[in-house]
Amino acid sequence: MKTYSAKPGDIEKRWLLIDAEDVVLGRLAATVATLLRGKHKPSYTPHMDCGDNVIVINAKKIHLTGKKLSDKIYYRHTGYPGGIKSRTAGQILEGRHPERVVAKAIERMIPRGTLGRQQFRNLRVYAGPEHPHEAQKPDVFDFASKNPKNKRNR
Repeated sequence: MKTYSAKPGDIEKRWLLIDAEDVVLGRLAATVATLLRGKHKPSYTPHMDCGDNVIVINAKKIHLTGKKLSDKIYYRHTGYPGGIKSRTAGQILEGRHPERVVAKAIERMIPRGTLGRQQFRNLRVYAGPEHPHEAQKPDVFDFASKNPKNKRNR
């Protein structure tokens, strides 16, 4: 019996569409990271990008449990001495780019390295319900109905 290792020609990538409205952020990020890496497929190979392309819509309507809207802080640095800046998750969700909260959560669940960066490029996150990927005919991945804990009402 030999161990199966996928070749680049054997890999089939699908397009998946996920609606993030009232979905818990951490649960969504863990599932999307698994889909991007390809660990849901029986032909998963750790050193190959065999994951699917994932489109996440309605990212500004994501749900954070507890007091994370006010207590979860995202830091960045300007590059100058003393240039650390911070914003809460609520400020980012109300700002110009609310999709960055979802993208950052998913990015932090993917391994760091060249393969992880390549897999992360297969993710598209949009704040509203519209997306420009109709030509790819994405399959709808109904994440909210997989588990009752995945969807919370505000």
